[in-house]
Amino acid sequence: MQQSVTGETAMGDMIRMTMSDGAEIAVYHAAPEGERRGGVVLVQEIFGVTDHIREMADDFASEGYEVLSPALFDREHPGFEASYTGPDFERAVELARKLHPFELSLKDTQTCIDTLAGKGAVFVIGYCYGGSVAWAAATKLDRVAAASAYYGSMVPQFAEEAAPRVPVIAHFGRFDGGIPMEGVEKVIAKEFPLAEVFVYEAGHGFNSDRRKDYHEQSADLARERTLALFRANGG
Repeated sequence: MQQSVTGETAMGDMIRMTMSDGAEIAVYHAAPEGERRGGVVLVQEIFGVTDHIREMADDFASEGYEVLSPALFDREHPGFEASYTGPDFERAVELARKLHPFELSLKDTQTCIDTLAGKGAVFVIGYCYGGSVAWAAATKLDRVAAASAYYGSMVPQFAEEAAPRVPVIAHFGRFDGGIPMEGVEKVIAKEFPLAEVFVYEAGHGFNSDRRKDYHEQSADLARERTLALFRANGG
C-alpha cells in the first residue's frame, strides 16, 4: 500500500512492467475487491499517473476490476507527475505532443491488455490524452471488450479514419474550450453502430475534483454509464 497526496491509503502499488520495445516502465496496479469482474487498463491524462488517476484506478478496483495504469512518459521523464498549471503544464504538453509518440502509448496499452486478458474481459478507459488512447484502442487494439473515452481531443480526428471495432462510449463537455463542439457533432453524425457519444453540461476535465471544471453530477453520470458498458460486455 502507499499513501496518496491527499493522505488516504491507496489500494494499489506501483510495479514495473516490460513493454513491447523492451523498456521497463512504472505501472500502477490495483487488485480487485471481492469477486473479479474483469480487467481495466486505465490511461492517464497528460499529467502522468497522478493521485487522481490512482484514485480512479482504486475506484474501479473497488467495483471488482483488476486495474493497470501505465506511466506512459516514463521513458522520457521517469516518475513524471504534474500539476495543472505553470511549468508543469508546459512540460506535460511537451511530453504528450512532441517527445512521446502516440503510437507508443497504444503499444503500452496493448501490453497491459495482454497481461490482463488471460483472466477475463478487458476494458480500456482514459481521460484527456488517455481518452484519445481509449477511443483508438476501440478501433485498433486487440482483445478489448469495450472502451470509455473521456474528453479525448483526438477522437474527432480518429473518427474520420476508422470505425470502432468494439463498443465504445465517449464523454465530452459542452463548454470544453479545447474540443470544439463542431468536431464532437461530426463524431455523433457518423452514427457508428458500436459507439455512443454523450455531451455533458460541463467543461474539460469535468471528471477530476482537482480541476476547476470539475462537475460532480456529470462525473457521476459518466461513471455510471462506464460501469454499465463494462457489465454489458463481459464485466
